[in-house]
Amino acid sequence: MITHLKVLYTYRELLWIWTWRNVKVRYKQSLLGGGWAILQPLSLMVLFSIVFTYFVRIPTDGVPYPIFSYIALLPWSFLVASISFGVPSLVQNLNLVTKIYFPREILPAAVIVASLIDFLVASLVLIGMMIFYQIQPSITLLVVPLLLGIQILLLLGIVLFAAAMNVFYRDIGFVVPLAIQLWMYATPVIYPAKAVPERFRDLYMLNPMAILIEAFRAVALQGIWPHWGYLGLAFGISTIVFLSGYFYFKRVEWQFADII
Repeated sequence: MITHLKVLYTYRELLWIWTWRNVKVRYKQSLLGGGWAILQPLSLMVLFSIVFTYFVRIPTDGVPYPIFSYIALLPWSFLVASISFGVPSLVQNLNLVTKIYFPREILPAAVIVASLIDFLVASLVLIGMMIFYQIQPSITLLVVPLLLGIQILLLLGIVLFAAAMNVFYRDIGFVVPLAIQLWMYATPVIYPAKAVPERFRDLYMLNPMAILIEAFRAVALQGIWPHWGYLGLAFGISTIVFLSGYFYFKRVEWQFADII
């Protein structure tokens, strides 16, 4: 594992080049361009706000529902974009995979970094919403890089594993959208985690994204520190997912050129 990471580090410039290539291609010949990074979570926020403000009441501890949902949609949109574009990244670049040597994990990893850039762009709207709703920034915001680091670790494991599986079984392309949709309802994106009955709470928190989204809300909107026990659990699960996904990816990497 360490050897593979050292080799990957030597190709870091290729990772950045491929990241910018992904950003440019994603919005090429698009009228809004990078504006789509903002429009996607923003449109969902508007829809959720209408439904869960005027038709179904969702408890938010006094936090306005638009910003309550938007801050959850930011990391969730990051996850959706990373998985949706990362899983087919090997198959879509078969000319590179079959003809040129480089660490193949650069392709899905570059997608995640490109999606992180979208996340940062969309976060500008969150800053504006915090000003509008007069939510004072707190020192707890210093935890945000840690939360992003844990999520990136989780996404790398998922995307590396699924991208490698997609080379052998193209059914993965059909499973991913369904899995993401089901995962969303098992994650406190449109509702708070406290809405889950307490007897199921510990089981529910085995979902790392549930922990991370609740932590984002805590540090940004409430000015309180996240639950460190749950955050440690999210880090542990994400590490296991990353190591398992990377191990599988490197184990089958030699077969990619023959199968694709």
